[in-house]
Amino acid sequence: MKRFLLLLLLGASSALAAPRVGTHDGYTRVVFDLPRQTSASTKATGQSVTVKLGLTLPAERGRLSAPGVTAYAVAGSTVTLTLAKGHAGAKVQVLPPKDGHAARLVIDVPTSTAAARVPALPVRRVTTPAAVTRPASTAALVRPRVVLDPGHGGVDPGMQSRWVQEHAVTLDVALRVRDVLRQHGVDVVMTRDKNTDLSPDKATDLDLRAKMATNDKTSAYVSIHVNASTDPAAQGIETYYFGQPLGGASRSVAVQENGGGSIGQELTRRAADRAQSQLGDLLAQAKLAFSRQLAQKVQTQLVRATGAVDRGVQTDAFYVIRYPTTPAILIEIGFGSSPVEGPRLAQPAYRDRVAQAIARAILEFLNKN
Repeated sequence: MKRFLLLLLLGASSALAAPRVGTHDGYTRVVFDLPRQTSASTKATGQSVTVKLGLTLPAERGRLSAPGVTAYAVAGSTVTLTLAKGHAGAKVQVLPPKDGHAARLVIDVPTSTAAARVPALPVRRVTTPAAVTRPASTAALVRPRVVLDPGHGGVDPGMQSRWVQEHAVTLDVALRVRDVLRQHGVDVVMTRDKNTDLSPDKATDLDLRAKMATNDKTSAYVSIHVNASTDPAAQGIETYYFGQPLGGASRSVAVQENGGGSIGQELTRRAADRAQSQLGDLLAQAKLAFSRQLAQKVQTQLVRATGAVDRGVQTDAFYVIRYPTTPAILIEIGFGSSPVEGPRLAQPAYRDRVAQAIARAILEFLNKN
């Protein structure tokens, strides 16, 4: 299933103002997450569908790039969906929270009826054309590919503490994730499979890693890292997708993973500039929306599997996930500097639990469960 999604931005409340969008046979589905179950009334006028909710969502508007829909707008309790020319009406429902999912406003826009409105020449119907054959195996044509990036390595060991070295932990976890994915028929590409780098120059190294995912055959790019802090009490797991840097202390996360020091500052600035330039780019928005979806799945699975502190899904200007052609995330699987998490990350059994959770989330994202 080919899907087009709009950029998901963090709203002011626990719900998201921007939707997830998926295309299916015969309809396009637009989904808005809600903070709770609510009532809804619908009005369809011309090429728009308006839904009045019994709650308020963060204000948001934007364009959509999917069959049958062109834009959305959220204003208080009103959600408006603009339909493409030749489309009218939609099925609207509010789904209650279930199986870990929040309540959702679901709008299904029919797409198959549009073709019937286009005049066509009479054609002879053939039920089983002899000249049309299917490939012997279509599975190989759609086999998903995932790029796994164990952070650091070679001249850059990453964070180091009395318990762990980042380059070793990230490689071990990534190899474990690779093995699980391959067991489920996923084609896995590693940016490194030993303690090495792609270039001793940090900018070049990160650039080469990122470019391994810049093609239409890659379904996801996952960069794995270990966090660090001067505060020994800092602990927990957080997952990032590409976007504007966060303010305050969190800003140092991207700087640190982008090489640290002056080079980290410079690469973060370059990545932040790219994030700004992507705001009006539909392709970039689609990639970032998929990235956020993947990040949410990974974060949920990791916290559930480890019981670690949930530091949430966030955005930041990580140089290695800045390209707009592939869903890409960066995971901080824990604080190696923490007297609690450092010893845990040193244990193979714990790293396996982390890897299993990441793999489960990726498989769910790929609809391979």
